[in-house]
Amino acid sequence: MKFKTLMKTLKVFGCLLFFCFGISLVSFAQYPDRPIKIIVPFSPGGGTDLVARTLGSIMSEDLQQPIIIENKPGGSTVIGTDALAKSPPDGYTLVIATFAHAVNPYLKEKLPYSQEKDFSPVILIGVSPNVLVVSANSPFKTIQDLINTAKNKPGTLSYASQGSGTSAHLAGELFNIQTGGKLIHVPYKGAGPALTDLIGGQVDMMFATASAVGAQIEAGKLRPLAVTTLNRSNSGLLANLPTVAESGIQNYFAASWYGIFAPGGTPAHVIKKLNLAFKKAIQTKSFKDRLENEGLVTSAGTPEEFGKFVKSEEVRWKEVIKKANIKAD
Repeated sequence: MKFKTLMKTLKVFGCLLFFCFGISLVSFAQYPDRPIKIIVPFSPGGGTDLVARTLGSIMSEDLQQPIIIENKPGGSTVIGTDALAKSPPDGYTLVIATFAHAVNPYLKEKLPYSQEKDFSPVILIGVSPNVLVVSANSPFKTIQDLINTAKNKPGTLSYASQGSGTSAHLAGELFNIQTGGKLIHVPYKGAGPALTDLIGGQVDMMFATASAVGAQIEAGKLRPLAVTTLNRSNSGLLANLPTVAESGIQNYFAASWYGIFAPGGTPAHVIKKLNLAFKKAIQTKSFKDRLENEGLVTSAGTPEEFGKFVKSEEVRWKEVIKKANIKAD
């Protein structure tokens, strides 16, 4: 009697399990069947916000679901990134990550998430050069002029950044390491005040993002000397500028980038569908036209390629941070 009761119980349990599993498969098969949220770990209005909103508006038509952009700034992107790490791994919450994602583990004593376990790479959207700029009144006319002075008169030149541990800061430290020079770092609370002092001549140079300096270059207030990517940019503002690498600092590379992560454990077929949707949006003319002044070189590769890219960034910048003994603000 007990045996028959046990068998009935197991059959009921098995039916329930099959029913639940079947619902789950149907749900995943219909993905997405509700709005998708992209977390932007910065305030509205910046380059990252622009990339996310432009992609979101294009993708919503393709996926037939609204793409909601949620800004969660703070903690050098840690607040927004942590919100993703603690989200369900169902493909309905994503984050647009940047350079900060790769360097935070080596700048922060402790992070509220696991860099290894809590994120599933979706796609590298693209890579954008930083631009080495000086004031329009600067005596430096070429990148080679600046490199020669940095090498021959170490400690006499200063460079601005929007804060310790930012891409502008680390680009300068990489310059120091690879030239043997000694640029003096002057951190500011944001790119705005840094550029104001650069234009005014209080600092000598800045490794700035293309989006931050585009208007000042067009207005003739700043002089661009070089881009920090390995290859020259095709962007109208940056076209024909030499790279730092071709100007005498071999293999110099310090770029900004954008990529998409889902929570760790997100099913592979959901990642694949997201990857294809982002890839389609990235390759549209409307996206490329909107981001032209960013100098963005689109990527649109596989999740695996994005994962390898981020790992390579972590390894490279970990060494720079260690050598320069950098701590975040």
